Amino acid sequence: MELIFDGHNDVLLRLLNNMQDGADPVAEFRDGTDQGHIDGPRARAGGLAGGLCAIYISSGHFELRKPDDNGHYATPLEAPLQRQPSLDIALAMAAIAYRLERAGAWTICRTVADIRAAFEANSFAAVLHMEGCEAIDRELIALETFHAAGLRSLGPVWSRNNIFGHGVPFAYPMSPDTGPGLTEAGFDLVRACNRLGIMIDLSHITEKGFWDVARTTDKPLVATHSNAHSLTPVARNLTDRQLDAIRESRGLVGLNYATTMLRADGQDLVDTPLSDMVRHVDHMVERMGIDCVALGSDFDGATIPAEIGDASGNQKLVAALTAAGYGADDLAKICRENWLRVLGQAWHEA
Repeated sequence: MELIFDGHNDVLLRLLNNMQDGADPVAEFRDGTDQGHIDGPRARAGGLAGGLCAIYISSGHFELRKPDDNGHYATPLEAPLQRQPSLDIALAMAAIAYRLERAGAWTICRTVADIRAAFEANSFAAVLHMEGCEAIDRELIALETFHAAGLRSLGPVWSRNNIFGHGVPFAYPMSPDTGPGLTEAGFDLVRACNRLGIMIDLSHITEKGFWDVARTTDKPLVATHSNAHSLTPVARNLTDRQLDAIRESRGLVGLNYATTMLRADGQDLVDTPLSDMVRHVDHMVERMGIDCVALGSDFDGATIPAEIGDASGNQKLVAALTAAGYGADDLAKICRENWLRVLGQAWHEA
């Protein structure tokens, strides 16, 4: 079985929502559930050994806009969020992460050595990530605190605007060049993350924001859960020019399992074949090289292909990549080693 380190999941959001309805998040993750995509038993069954676990503040009941007769859709950006309620929710998610660690359900990792040790101990290697920085203040005081608590990755924006920058809508077909990029606060955030050793995630940001980060950061460019725009022209995917910049920085892109970002028609349909996943990997490897492609499932945050189903189905993708000609060394890089290299660079370890 190929061990997998995954670039993005929303399991903390699911655990928080269910906890608010009376469920025990520790029991749900440790013992398993029939909800969502990730828990301990399903992760072990599918070789999912760890990943970036998002602290994400929901805008409420989000729904994609229905396609028109041509199959096109444009979902408006969600409204900006207030900081104080966002901070409360972010702290609640972080608290769940620590409850899971105290119960032995996973290990919160701050270094690559921590991740490898968790692999050896057969403990899920959880890295705290923030998807959209609504919980962070302009002065970046909360950033220092979250970093001390284990935050090691963040995306300045989700698909909405905030004080740090502008996000792209969920829309098909559409360019990612949909609006302004970073604000002055956003430039300060990037520089602070470079100083602290927090990886910057370029998923969800506008193309202008992408280039703003590229000319500011001194670390590899990373999109934790994005695909190729030339194959699936949704606003969330990356153009070939963006992929080229990621290659030049020796960064990486994590393959997003969301069907809207895999299918040529951009539709939200579970009957999306594994071949669509393979063709995105093929394109990104051809454009960037094998060292710049990894996995970023978006488990618990998106509709994924029925053939994968949940975390227990990860080895089906590995099998499909093997059948497509990827060898053992290639698979080790795609499944985990590329992530560990880039995280080490972002965290001042390499």
